[in-house]
Amino acid sequence: MIVSAFGFAILLVLILIFRMPIAFAMGTVGIVGFGYLQGLSFDNVLDFRWTGPLSLAANRIIDTSQEYGLSVIPLFILMGNFVTKANLSGELYKASNAFMGHRKGCLAMATIVACGGFSAICGSSLATSATMAKVAMPPMRKYGYSDGLASASIAAGSTLGILIPPSVILLMYGLLTETSIRELFAAGFLPGLLGILLYLVAVRYVVWRHPEKGPSAERTNFAERMVALKNVWGVLALFLIVMGGIYLGVFTPSEAAGVGAGGAFLIALMRKSLTVEAVFHALIDTGRTTAMLFSVLIGALIFSDFITIAGLPAELLAFVQSFNLSAFGVILIIIAIYLVLGMVFESLSMILLTVPIFYPLVQSLGFDLVWFGIVVVVVTEISLITPPVGMNVFVLSAVLKDVKAGTIFKGITPFWCADMVRLALIVFFSSVALFLPELLYR
Repeated sequence: MIVSAFGFAILLVLILIFRMPIAFAMGTVGIVGFGYLQGLSFDNVLDFRWTGPLSLAANRIIDTSQEYGLSVIPLFILMGNFVTKANLSGELYKASNAFMGHRKGCLAMATIVACGGFSAICGSSLATSATMAKVAMPPMRKYGYSDGLASASIAAGSTLGILIPPSVILLMYGLLTETSIRELFAAGFLPGLLGILLYLVAVRYVVWRHPEKGPSAERTNFAERMVALKNVWGVLALFLIVMGGIYLGVFTPSEAAGVGAGGAFLIALMRKSLTVEAVFHALIDTGRTTAMLFSVLIGALIFSDFITIAGLPAELLAFVQSFNLSAFGVILIIIAIYLVLGMVFESLSMILLTVPIFYPLVQSLGFDLVWFGIVVVVVTEISLITPPVGMNVFVLSAVLKDVKAGTIFKGITPFWCADMVRLALIVFFSSVALFLPELLYR
């Protein structure tokens, strides 16, 4: 455990102090750590015996790059980019507002529902946060909503993007733990809906305590509601086809991602929102994001190989058992660690650093890795709105330059509490996450 712990400490130093990109930091520690375990000298890194660690890393890079299942990542990212280019975020907000916006606080509720719908297609919390800020903030300000409630509803609603499938974070977790992607997607659906419902309750609580923070807006008639609904039929159909195809076994996740990317392209074409330049930018952004994710994933896998060879999972299990803790007590400690790390690390880094260490321990204790994946992602969602990092909050603060981060953090408190309630429900009642996977696939 000493070698593994020392390697992890060096990794944190490289990331936090020397600001080395996480992909290169994990890959470097993994290669050097493996060389140390083989007793290689650091005086001459050109020594032919270093070909062993370097070959390990090279094989991992080649195997990961050629993995067919990984094609799902660029395809889902491309789908999200085409959806964004089609300006569907505004239509989703108008549809939500048409049905919900006439009651106190319901513009904020409409924002949360729209964020949930958009993030389900987009798959990115930060992209949803930046996009919905431009769409939802002006009308809420128009009707006198406080900046705290308005910005907090956007920041909280956008966190749903890493849980409601298709989710890139769930994909990364599935690849790291060799867990079924379709089971993870099925498991994320009900907790995602529960998150939306609890956020709506949080809004109602805020306007019950402070009615002036969320005054009612104008009521729309039936005809206007139907027009608003008509404008989002494409994105709703796309979501049903993609996720329905995965859940019913019609598509594999990779095939569903291809269908989703093609469908999003056709929707954008029908809406006449695509130009040659827009397609070019969508493809470039997809390539850039995919390269970043692949780099981080490969680095995480090399680091995971090192800590596995070093025996950390087995030693960690023996260390935990020496305290005579119950299996559930271990889970609670892991959750507490995640909550603390969430104040320092952003979501992807946190998952890639910790999952290779924790998942063998959790598996050896007899817990379902699909359930644990949902727990990890929900805790990661909480980290997106937890100070001092709170990536969603800082993205919003950058987009809404006249709203201070402190104002958003203050407004986020009821939503953070709602997230903690949801986390407790998932932890203590595993069926919240496992009902759909067990119904469909087991």
